[in-house]
Amino acid sequence: LMWLKTNCGPPLDRGLIPWLGHALEFGKDAAKFLNRMKQKHGNIFTVRAAGRYVTVLLDPHSYDAVINDSDSLDFTRYAQVLMERIFNLHLPHHQPGDAKALMKRHFLGMNLATLNSTMCRHLQSLLNADMPQNQKDWKEEGLFDFSYSLLFKAGYLTLFGGEQNNNSTDPSSVYEEYKKFDGLLTKMARGTLKAEEKKTALSVRKRLWELLAPAGLTEDSGSSPWLHDYRRLLQEEGTDEETQRRAVLMQLWASQGNVGPAAFWLLGYLLTNPEALMAVKREFSQISQMETSETPLMDRPMSTPVFDSALEETLRLTAAPFITREVVQEKTLHMADGQEYRLRKGDRVCLFPFVSPQMDPEIYQEPQKYKYDRFLNEDGSVKKDFYKAGRRLKYYTMPWGAGTNGCVGKQFAINTIRQFVYMVLTSYDLELCDPNAQMPEINASRYGFGLLQPEGDLFIRYKPRNAH
Repeated sequence: LMWLKTNCGPPLDRGLIPWLGHALEFGKDAAKFLNRMKQKHGNIFTVRAAGRYVTVLLDPHSYDAVINDSDSLDFTRYAQVLMERIFNLHLPHHQPGDAKALMKRHFLGMNLATLNSTMCRHLQSLLNADMPQNQKDWKEEGLFDFSYSLLFKAGYLTLFGGEQNNNSTDPSSVYEEYKKFDGLLTKMARGTLKAEEKKTALSVRKRLWELLAPAGLTEDSGSSPWLHDYRRLLQEEGTDEETQRRAVLMQLWASQGNVGPAAFWLLGYLLTNPEALMAVKREFSQISQMETSETPLMDRPMSTPVFDSALEETLRLTAAPFITREVVQEKTLHMADGQEYRLRKGDRVCLFPFVSPQMDPEIYQEPQKYKYDRFLNEDGSVKKDFYKAGRRLKYYTMPWGAGTNGCVGKQFAINTIRQFVYMVLTSYDLELCDPNAQMPEINASRYGFGLLQPEGDLFIRYKPRNAH
């Protein structure tokens, strides 16, 4: 019996269709599918999907057994598969460790402060161009497009392409192409593009490579020192120009794909939850009273616990990446409850923190509800104690991944979202076109790829504060 216990794999669910297994259901709405499997099999199970066997682990107490094991479980192989499918990119001599170290140098510490203030400047000028300060009329727009386009363009200008009107590529044209690319991304990743979509994907990708060709090539290209260093790293690894452009597109997606959608969900939840909106505005107005023209606010580190909780709660509800590893040698997985399971070489392991911890009713009361102060204690301090099965959780929400593959740009992303929301809420009157509007549904095909996106939009109107 002992032998049986340790040599057993997790419960196996092959699905009804040979080879394909559960691939279609998995792709259509992963959260719904994995919840169904969890109810049927518990916190760990293996499903067949398009010829692969994927073991899904949904017990956050056991996540470290996967996250901390880089010997039996490999992060890079699956990443390479996706790089090839989405970006048509092979980097045979690439050292992920070097690229990571480079990111850390530029996105943490002193360099981060420079990035933040550049970002702040671009956001300000894009907002002013979008809505001149003397305009008296309301402007109506979809909130998703408003948030995504502004943050994408500001991020593009900060990291990839020189100042506006400096004969460099216009950020609006990059955004237009990027949106088409982004719309086909999940199908590219799964290899499910129809013939017509495939044509579009190829031509949009090619167009983006052309638009991004000058980015980071020279010191004075106006792009960030990080991108220039990244290009230099690729050159040292013997990567030709064509391949570098493809890598730059991948970095554009990695750096810009989540910030805009996150800001959309946050503003949407605030606008549809008046109490939350009031609380965040109150905190911001205390800060803006300290603001002077010499020290624009966002250049200083500040404490915004209410905003931070409102953002954390937004990400709990909308950040849904898969954390995927390839099993490169057979492994016995030790679960927190004492169970042991054998993972077979060649299979994949997948964590899906969106289902657990993030939407787990045992951890969060009414998990589908937006509660802006969920991550605050009574006294207003940050709440970090959450429990499952009576034990305190190390991972109670995981929008940024975890361990060595956690997001290095996390602080930059948070600062950017905070700057954007601050500017919009303090400089503009912003309201829903329909005061009773509800948040749009989630586009279920995007589970697994970072931040979710809405089906449809939430319509807003806005005008500058001082134009009365």
